[in-house]
Amino acid sequence: MSTAPALKMPSVAPRKPETPEDEVKSVKMKAAGVNVHYGDTWAVKNVNLDVMKEDVTALIGPSGCGKSTLLRCFNRMNDTIPGCRVTGNITLDDTPIYGGNMDVVQLRARVGMVFQKPNPFPKSIYDNVAYGPRIHGLARKGAETDEIVQTSLERAGLWEEVRDRLDEPGNALSGGQQQRLCIARAIAVDPEVILMDEPCSALDPIATARVEELIYELRGRYAIAIVTHNMQQAARVSQRTAFFHLGELVEYGSTEHVFTDPSETRTRDYITGRYG
Repeated sequence: MSTAPALKMPSVAPRKPETPEDEVKSVKMKAAGVNVHYGDTWAVKNVNLDVMKEDVTALIGPSGCGKSTLLRCFNRMNDTIPGCRVTGNITLDDTPIYGGNMDVVQLRARVGMVFQKPNPFPKSIYDNVAYGPRIHGLARKGAETDEIVQTSLERAGLWEEVRDRLDEPGNALSGGQQQRLCIARAIAVDPEVILMDEPCSALDPIATARVEELIYELRGRYAIAIVTHNMQQAARVSQRTAFFHLGELVEYGSTEHVFTDPSETRTRDYITGRYG
């Protein structure tokens, strides 16, 4: 009987071994003992995870493993889902985000979200980016708004492509441009954290490459957590990787370690394609 050939591990960019400096990197968000239930379904089980300020953190695992559910906890998007119950503790700069002292609107300004499918507002390119700064009072004059819009589009790598068409509808752009517009919209309110839930799954390879380049450029300016099914993408863009399975955080560490020398058998089996 023939056997299937062994699958290669995803390639990872060379990275220096972890040093004592890695251990003192600042934690931007921390999940401690987090559980999420949808009615009687236990979707996330006692997860402890740090999102570092300086790194891109990738959340990987098979469909239904809880990674997107956990991501949505970081800006309380699960609050809008009937029957969803979150327990445990999540902090932003050591301040609990669940509880009476955290305003949800302000939390979502500090922790931006980019979704799986591009979702520009039915407004012009300019107004898509200007919307957040206006409602949060970050720009009081037209010139201030103009500057925020241009800076955000520049950081999203989109300015040169749309500078002469800012009055056109955002949904008239290509899929990849729409996703970069959504990223520009997210960073226009000057967030501290950007959450990305499968941001490239609806994009073609060229648009995906542009978004990955953008993630690389935004690293360090914002703490970034990204959910992805694409292990090659996780290996390319992240410095830390968390592997989830059946609601549990199985393994979390440097991307190099998780992909080339995982500690857990389930992690190795998933990465080598034994299941997924």
